[in-house]
Amino acid sequence: MTNVAANTNEIGRKQDFPIPAGVHAERVVSVKHYTDRLFSFRITRPQSFRFRSGEFVMIGLPNAEKPVFRAYSIASPAWDEELEFYSIKVPNGPLTSELQKIAPGDTVLLRQKSTGTLVNDALSPAKRLYMIATGTGIAPFASLIRDPDTYDKFDEIVLTNTCRDVAELHYGNELIEALRADPLIGELVAERVRYYPTTTREDSPVKNRITTLIESGQLFSDLGVEPLDAAHDRVMICGSLDMIRDVKELVEKAGLAEGSNAAPADFVVERAFVG
Repeated sequence: MTNVAANTNEIGRKQDFPIPAGVHAERVVSVKHYTDRLFSFRITRPQSFRFRSGEFVMIGLPNAEKPVFRAYSIASPAWDEELEFYSIKVPNGPLTSELQKIAPGDTVLLRQKSTGTLVNDALSPAKRLYMIATGTGIAPFASLIRDPDTYDKFDEIVLTNTCRDVAELHYGNELIEALRADPLIGELVAERVRYYPTTTREDSPVKNRITTLIESGQLFSDLGVEPLDAAHDRVMICGSLDMIRDVKELVEKAGLAEGSNAAPADFVVERAFVG
């Protein structure tokens, strides 16, 4: 019997389309819109689906004979019974133009294999881990800071989140508040996660690009720590291509070596984007 997705909602599905082979059809559990550019959603998780916190997976919608799939970092930790995603809204994006219209009960397609470099296995243990994010690049870090394994490997986590406007920081602010109140790991992380939100357009307590804050040393002076040092610091980077390139140059200049799943080292970057 051919598996098909029901489509009686408002996102353009006027007929049933078969689910491609090797793809899970999952139900949308909840959707939250933060701004006219950003939203998050949670879907059911297949019992057979396994991933490491920080990885990404290909998702799509059952709205075409050949649905469009895009890479999305999984924002929920590996132990979560649901899968969470954090997305931008691209008016003419092949996927996000329709994905932003989903509602609870709708169907989202999920490929069976996850992958990625923003995982604990790609870094060697150290005192401090910096998670450098811009925009929706915070998603894999939302997964990692909710995973107890991260705290087995690093004593302290510094999560930076740089967005254009204050409203775009809401997801990160909400994440940190929920993390510290979490009954499972709240006590574990309370004194070990430091959150450093910044803006680039609207005024806020820290208004500047994260690259400038690293290069000038303000990030480290604000935190009361020494500049980057491969002896005790590790870095993960996710966000815009320009930011990734610039921060990568800065951490390499500080003497950190790029790691991978096959050869763990001092820093890693992610280059999977949605559209």
